[in-house]
Amino acid sequence: MPKRLYLLALNPTDSVTEGFLPAAARLGLDVTVLTDQPEAHRRTSPDIEVLECDVRDFRAVITRIATRHRPDAVFTNSDHLQTQAALAAEYFGLPAKDWRAALRAKDKAHLRRHLALTGADTVRSAELGAGQDPSVLLGAGVPYPCVVKPREGVASEDVVLVRDEEELLLHCKEIQRRRPQAALVVEEFLSGDLYTLETLGDGNLRHVLGGFHTELSAPPYFIEERLTFVPAHPEPVVAQVLAQLDALGVGFGACHTEFVVHEGRARIIEVNYRAIGDQCDLLLAQLLDIPLFEHILRTHLGEPLPADLGARTDGAARLEYPCADAAGTLRSAPGPVDLTTDGVKLTYRPLRATGERHELYHTNRDYLGVLRATGTDQATVDRVVADFLAAQRWEITP
Repeated sequence: MPKRLYLLALNPTDSVTEGFLPAAARLGLDVTVLTDQPEAHRRTSPDIEVLECDVRDFRAVITRIATRHRPDAVFTNSDHLQTQAALAAEYFGLPAKDWRAALRAKDKAHLRRHLALTGADTVRSAELGAGQDPSVLLGAGVPYPCVVKPREGVASEDVVLVRDEEELLLHCKEIQRRRPQAALVVEEFLSGDLYTLETLGDGNLRHVLGGFHTELSAPPYFIEERLTFVPAHPEPVVAQVLAQLDALGVGFGACHTEFVVHEGRARIIEVNYRAIGDQCDLLLAQLLDIPLFEHILRTHLGEPLPADLGARTDGAARLEYPCADAAGTLRSAPGPVDLTTDGVKLTYRPLRATGERHELYHTNRDYLGVLRATGTDQATVDRVVADFLAAQRWEITP
């Protein structure tokens, strides 16, 4: 009898529809998607069993599974659902991430406290509870410039650099107006070049898959506009990041860690205890030429990872995210493109339909599309990407 995978999800994502669901099919798994957006998943995956569930509540998840098929794995690639999936898997005695580590990764205040408590790293920070007066932060000892962010936020949503007390109070109040139930974290700005580390572990063995160098928009916002693949970070840098992940208890399944390096010191910005998103995971699987999504699912089925993944080491890659620079209606934009130029494989996918009107969000919700490029020479990849983008046009009218 095929094994049963329960996949917890919110809205359908490329990682689910193009990554994990096809991988589950190749592994011969029966899949049940649990989601609070069932119709959206039924439209994108009509052949998959989709059940409505309050997936943000681990008790509802456990009940839904207990009253349906016997599970062999409970999995999610959502930032918002890692703790729920871990608790549900543990309830049924299945392989899973430690729910405490999942909670530490998701809750940025817990992350900072735990890293400080274990001596792994200390970042001056303070927490502002939902509805709490931001003026309490003025005596918290966080130096300027500092960063304000939702305690459990994602995708640079409402993440902003502030230079003084006036800006701190202003931005905290603005975020509270939009998100009255959200707690905030204020922490010192960590200078340095921004990178990611992509890891995959089975609880005993951990593989480092390389990472990316991330280029951001101009301050005060932190939109990821360009990522360049880094096959191997310097060993001392990797060792520092892995030591901090060990302190957090992170080591099972996929993990996407963002960190900065300044004068040789690596400091974690945040830990996303899942595979990297925004189509970077699709690029990574292609670039390394490994069944990445199958490996991730196998760890949740209790299967050990091979000692050698057989990953290619000669790859070069870059991702670009053309962004809206104003609010308005998208009048014209390039459609999907797949082509190969000078040995570089280009894949462009629109992320916003023409005719749609949007505000300016200062997050990845401003992305108009994503361009993935892979080859074997970084200079050639960069040139082909630049030439392609220069030939495209996105027109937005107020």
